[in-house]
Amino acid sequence: MDRRVVAVTRHVGLADVRPNGRMRLDAIARVVQDVADADATSAPDVGMGMWLLRRMALDIAHTPRFRAALDARTWCSGVGARWAERSTEIAFGEAVCIASTAIWVHVDPDRGVPVPLPPAFDGIWGVGGANERKVSSRLTHGAPPADGARSAWPLRATDLDIVGHVNNSAYWAIVEEELARRGQPVVRRAEIEFRAGLDAGDDVEVVRAERSDGFACWCCVDGDVRASMTVGLA
Repeated sequence: MDRRVVAVTRHVGLADVRPNGRMRLDAIARVVQDVADADATSAPDVGMGMWLLRRMALDIAHTPRFRAALDARTWCSGVGARWAERSTEIAFGEAVCIASTAIWVHVDPDRGVPVPLPPAFDGIWGVGGANERKVSSRLTHGAPPADGARSAWPLRATDLDIVGHVNNSAYWAIVEEELARRGQPVVRRAEIEFRAGLDAGDDVEVVRAERSDGFACWCCVDGDVRASMTVGLA
């Protein structure tokens, strides 16, 4: 039995690109999110809980441009005790232009705590991949520096998703603002880690700092880091 692979097609539209015609990171994240949802909604019901994104990395060989027709495919590429890794490839024509890996934590919807994967998980997603590889949910981003540049980040109604939280893709708007300030340099790698989510009404402060290969951003509420992003530039 082959491993389960689910695919969707997407078109890079006017609302997905920067003024230079290159696809934005939030639009890329939405494609990754869409194919993950297509996998989840088409799978058999095995008593699954909720999934919360712990971290996601995007390796970008080539940034898709306006009107590109994209093919996205996803599969389970690893498991842990209470989480699983999802790999996603986004291709333009025959070439894979973006590769994503993400750790999703399996959570009890009533108690909000991580719980073991259901017994039937491996039979659906594990064959040929997940049962051969164990992955960690450990976070690696450091704390924001005391001398980092700080500014308020107002949340918008359009940032919220179906469960009333700020959608995972919306966090990338913070990075896009910084990219615009820098003249829209080419992004080769971007990574986001979540410690907790943002909710409507949160007073968000963004901390920005330079890195040797690009920059980093932290989303904070009352000094508590909720999410962090690192960006590597060409």
